[in-house]
Amino acid sequence: MPIQRKLIMAGNWKLFKTGPEGAAFVKELAACLGAVEGLDVVVAPPFTSLHQVAEACKGTAVTAAAQDVFWEEKGAFTGEVAPHMVRDAGAAWAIIGHSERRQYFGETDESVAKKARAVVDAGLAPIVCVGELENERESGLTEQVLKRQVTEGLSRMSAEEVAALAIAYEPVWAIGTGRTATPQVAQEACAYIRGLVAERFGSQVAERVRILYGGSVKADNASELMSQADIDGGLVGGASLEVESFAGIIEHSRP
Repeated sequence: MPIQRKLIMAGNWKLFKTGPEGAAFVKELAACLGAVEGLDVVVAPPFTSLHQVAEACKGTAVTAAAQDVFWEEKGAFTGEVAPHMVRDAGAAWAIIGHSERRQYFGETDESVAKKARAVVDAGLAPIVCVGELENERESGLTEQVLKRQVTEGLSRMSAEEVAALAIAYEPVWAIGTGRTATPQVAQEACAYIRGLVAERFGSQVAERVRILYGGSVKADNASELMSQADIDGGLVGGASLEVESFAGIIEHSRP
């Protein structure tokens, strides 16, 4: 009998919301949602808002994530933040290798692997992002790109650690563009990722790992996306910035 994986709905706020704005958002969202069963709700504020948001999450069904981390615990790394620091601020999760980090800030598969290792060592749960560019999809390179990113990004992890993390498939051409991969396209990519995990870490690990879809997720497409066999939640950008839209996505995704 297949394992029933708990869904994750994660809101990535990117460069939005001060601490007071984020805390107020969480309180309003928690009031809208009430009790949430069978679904992890996560919000990822900027570093400067993380502590206030995490404090607001206490006693609610919402947990906080960092949008990024560095792989060293301390040292002469101006501007960087270590995993244990975001844990101290109240984060339970950390997003690793988001496409914007890769595109604008030089993130590589090697740095993703180092960050994922550091996140787990700090007692946090990583959400490891993978996904192809538009020209890569049009050139038929989607599977090649995903294989490289998954294989190298998880290269420092044990099978048990991989089973406990989340992988977010985010086709870069669908992020913030209003273009959403069809449920069938998203399912094909997520199934391929699960197959890669099975090849490297075994079928039992692949059955347990949670794979999210990210790319213009909205309330009107969430239900169909989340009903796909290999999609275990969403990594939501713009639609997670307003309580009404994010709550709508969560409601349409409940098991």
